[in-house]
Amino acid sequence: MQSFPLFLTLQDRHVLVVGGTEAAARKAELLLSAGAKVTLIADTVVGEIAQLIADGHISWAGRRFDDADLDGMSLVIVAAEDEALQARVSHAAQQRCVPVNVVDRPKLSSFIMPAIVDRAPITIAISTGGAAPALARRLRAEIERAMPAAIGRMARFAEIFREQVRRTLAEPRARRRFWDRVFAGRIGEMALAGDEIGARRELIRLLDSTRNEAEPAVGMVHLVGAGPGDPDLLTMKAHRLLQRADVVVYDRLVAPEILAMARRDAERVHVGKRSGHHAMLQAEINQRLVSLARAGKSVVRLKGGDPFVFGRGGEEVEALMQAGIAVEVVPGVTAALGCAASAGIPLTHRDHAHACVFVTGHLKDGEVALDWPMLARPRQTVVIYMGAETLPSIADQLIEHGLPAATPIALIANGTTNREQRVVGTLATIERQAVRAGLRGPTLCIVGEVVSLALARDPEFRFVSGIGL
Repeated sequence: MQSFPLFLTLQDRHVLVVGGTEAAARKAELLLSAGAKVTLIADTVVGEIAQLIADGHISWAGRRFDDADLDGMSLVIVAAEDEALQARVSHAAQQRCVPVNVVDRPKLSSFIMPAIVDRAPITIAISTGGAAPALARRLRAEIERAMPAAIGRMARFAEIFREQVRRTLAEPRARRRFWDRVFAGRIGEMALAGDEIGARRELIRLLDSTRNEAEPAVGMVHLVGAGPGDPDLLTMKAHRLLQRADVVVYDRLVAPEILAMARRDAERVHVGKRSGHHAMLQAEINQRLVSLARAGKSVVRLKGGDPFVFGRGGEEVEALMQAGIAVEVVPGVTAALGCAASAGIPLTHRDHAHACVFVTGHLKDGEVALDWPMLARPRQTVVIYMGAETLPSIADQLIEHGLPAATPIALIANGTTNREQRVVGTLATIERQAVRAGLRGPTLCIVGEVVSLALARDPEFRFVSGIGL
């Protein structure tokens, strides 16, 4: 996050606008709508800004800017075209720790004016940190189209009952569930349609019934697949559960961008594991899930990829069921599918691969214990999870059991993310190439003739984050 977003109360506060341009008029109107007392400094004024002065909405000092003009100001906006003046006001304001925005000059600004969707009392602000204001405006337009014009009614309606609900339902989780039911159900629809009397009647009825409901003695655990890394590949159901969870128990492979989708006040428990290093043993993870559920919590067990593909999800489901805990599994896009799609490698192909096999490259008792004769069969694709550390042994075994040394193999690290790296070679050369590339992060291996199809279509497939082969 490049800038920290916040909403500033300007009601009856003094703010300064420097410049008499049309841009100054637009900024002044926004400030006035927030209840600010606007003072304008400009030699001359034209158009809309002149009308605001004539109507008595803003105070105008028809002269040049002086540093003393900043005294008592809560905010400064510079909408003048004089670059020297822009720099001078910016410097003076920041010396006094007064927030300043210079229109279209983010480097001179201590804050950014966002694109705004106003559905009072609901306000949505969109910013690109000054990088692409036009994109922020486009996003605002899309949100404007998607959000009902009367959505503010629902917020004002909820405000009427907020204190009463807080007194009636002391437990925060109970209040959250109550408001979820209000906004997602008939009461919210009635408030949105303007039937406030009917909505009040139904809300009071729901509040009375909720008051008498017992808190669930035992919660529920949702095993949720976080996908291979790209937040856009998260399922809608996974996102919904993250928004409702009391606790998120997550692995090392879960992308920070996905973890950030959880409810802000949800407890986060890291149980990250990597080869040979465990923040928490699997048995301890199982027990932690049981304990959290028995405390009545709604738990999301967030796992990279898919919970049931080399994610030990089956063990966790068994432990929860034996403890009498309700459990749900929400599938995710497993790394093999995500990485292959990102790299343009078809895992099956009518002319090259009639089968696809997923295996793990983890060591067991010091060796990779796999069914090598089966994996070395022709006309199939072999996908090896967690095989980067054992790559030399894997390549040797596949060659020893019959695959040609020239069989194509691809390594994909941090697949589907903006940190993705790819190396392509053959079983005979891949070890040397991997060392040169210096891959970091979770790495998937894809072995088979289908790798050559992606290479034939895209010569840049060999490119590896500027490292080369």
